Amino acid sequence: MTTDLSKYRNIGIFAHVDAGKTTTTERILKITGRIHKSGETHDGASTMDFMDQEAERGITIQSAATTCFWKDHRFNIIDTPGHVDFTVEVYRSLKVLDGGVGVFCGSGGVEPQSETNWRYANDSGVARLIFVNKLDRIGADFFRVVNQVEDVLAANPLVMTLPIGREDTFNGVVDVLTKKAYVWDETGLPENFEIQDVPADMVEDVEKYHEQLIETAVEQDDDLMMAYMDGEDISMDDIKKCIRKGTRDLAFFPTYCGSAFKNKGMQLILDAIVDYLPSPVEVDPQELTDPETGEPTGEKAIVSVDEPFRALAFKIMDDRFGALTFVRIYSGKIAKGDTVLNSATGKTERIGRMVEMHANDRKELDSAQAGDILAIVGMKNVQTGHTLCDKDHECTLEPMIFPDPVISIAVAPVDKGGSEKMSNALGKMVAEDPSFQVETDEDSGETILKGMGELHLDIKVDILKRTFGVELEVGQPQVAYREAITAPITDSYTHKKQSGGSGQFGKIDYTIEPGETGSGYEFESTVTGGNVPKEYWSAIEKGFQAMMEEGPLAGYPLQDLKFTLQDGQYHAVDSSTMAFEAAAKGAYRQSVKKCSPQIMEPIMKVDVFTPDDHVGDVIGDLNRRRGMIKSQDPTATAVRIKADVPLSEMFGYIGALRTMTSGRGQFSMEFSHYSACPKNISDEVIEAANERRKAG
Repeated sequence: MTTDLSKYRNIGIFAHVDAGKTTTTERILKITGRIHKSGETHDGASTMDFMDQEAERGITIQSAATTCFWKDHRFNIIDTPGHVDFTVEVYRSLKVLDGGVGVFCGSGGVEPQSETNWRYANDSGVARLIFVNKLDRIGADFFRVVNQVEDVLAANPLVMTLPIGREDTFNGVVDVLTKKAYVWDETGLPENFEIQDVPADMVEDVEKYHEQLIETAVEQDDDLMMAYMDGEDISMDDIKKCIRKGTRDLAFFPTYCGSAFKNKGMQLILDAIVDYLPSPVEVDPQELTDPETGEPTGEKAIVSVDEPFRALAFKIMDDRFGALTFVRIYSGKIAKGDTVLNSATGKTERIGRMVEMHANDRKELDSAQAGDILAIVGMKNVQTGHTLCDKDHECTLEPMIFPDPVISIAVAPVDKGGSEKMSNALGKMVAEDPSFQVETDEDSGETILKGMGELHLDIKVDILKRTFGVELEVGQPQVAYREAITAPITDSYTHKKQSGGSGQFGKIDYTIEPGETGSGYEFESTVTGGNVPKEYWSAIEKGFQAMMEEGPLAGYPLQDLKFTLQDGQYHAVDSSTMAFEAAAKGAYRQSVKKCSPQIMEPIMKVDVFTPDDHVGDVIGDLNRRRGMIKSQDPTATAVRIKADVPLSEMFGYIGALRTMTSGRGQFSMEFSHYSACPKNISDEVIEAANERRKAG
């Protein structure tokens, strides 16, 4: 039996850390009857935060999926983390959602991570509602947050509700569209509200916002706009249609207010999800891409049950029930026992158990269809971003691109027996989180964990110790430096080897020059005539690129370089792909060190919130950390300082910030770009690398 896809809403809830996303999700589940008692994040008892590490720290680490129903509509909800180290979870969730609810704290407003999440959502073209939460808090100001959404996010908030009362007198909201007040009593129960007339002191404001709402909405329909300008009344259904269209086209974002913790204003958000967020069939279909080149093919994954099966694996999770692969089905249907193709590996997989997720509980399914988000148990070779499809209709959905890690630590099991345990655990953890990487240092034999920040790696170590029972020794965090050349060189290299029988010969003339920032490795051949036959070009390209993994100064990867093959010579008998690959490697060793190489360090975009009276201390400290202050903006409750700071100077910053601001400061950071190291730092990095080589 197929379901009416217009009644599906695949939505995500995302925001800055501590804005109340998880509590908002809890309340939605409570009001829709999915759970009978709401757990609280601050008690470590919320339904969606089911990892030990989440319950303890009061933050969401993994995005958790759940399903609930409201007014005959099915909501597939993904609750995402707010901490910057886990944005990969937000990014991959947004890839598979059709709509979202951006939660902002009524007193904190638009915070650093809100901006990052908003940018991701814009990139993914996801329609959103805005919920200004925690209006019962001291310092909460709905109108200030609305202004920040306009100024900081450059977005257009469409005010749909206004708060009744402020801070501890906040007791309800006015629906601007219907001009009705929803007032809750003191029991704290979400269902205990009365619909009343607008309070007398708010009538003027409500009229003003009602008029703005109608004017903004009817701009979505030329005929209705003309009718409105001619003084005609527009029906409620027509206004809602216009709001729905404008929301879907990202022309504006319907904006609501309330307090999730106090159960005030939540029903209106549920109604808005139904009324204004798009169903799977209303969003632009996913592009199909060429598996070889990654370029779009021009075809799209039309969301329909009648199309061939296509789904995207967007998350892998290992838990007590086994390996779970979360998939979003874009088209077609699937049943238990079916065989599907993984277009990334070319291998088929049999669908065993399928489950509908509710945080860490699950309901067994026999079949699923376009629009569904579900988990498949026990898939073997599927990774995040892989496309699953009908084996007779191979296709690849637009893949996910994940940022490179910028920080690493060395770990070793305390006892010999822990080695295999650690290796198995790390295999599972890497499958779950594409921004987490593991390498073995060939010189020292150490296991190196790489991640997006200190907290990211801290939690990974905690999971290894507690979830998998591996006792570890952990080294100091290391920065992922790079190397780059600053001067071009034109040179020549001949690889010649003669030892009885056929020898090896390859001569190449070439130019090596710095590339554009972020260009990576570029190879070009301008050889004319047959001095270096075409069949050897790719061997030269490959040989040189293989050497770039180890830079000439300290052994860090070399980046942003162009190699141009200009001429050369070959021998009819002694030349081979192997000889020319060896020539390219020799050219690297001979020439790169003459190109004035330098050490490059990762620079982080740092966002600090500090109380007014500590601004001088914070700025002084950032300057001592070689930071470049970009801006300084007062907010209602603090001052926001944006700076670019080298990652190597940011270790342990949270402790220093708390000390400086008596525990009231907070910050977030994300990778910005690589920049040349000053000479004194560069010398230290090279010296440390030489010490490691000697020790190895």
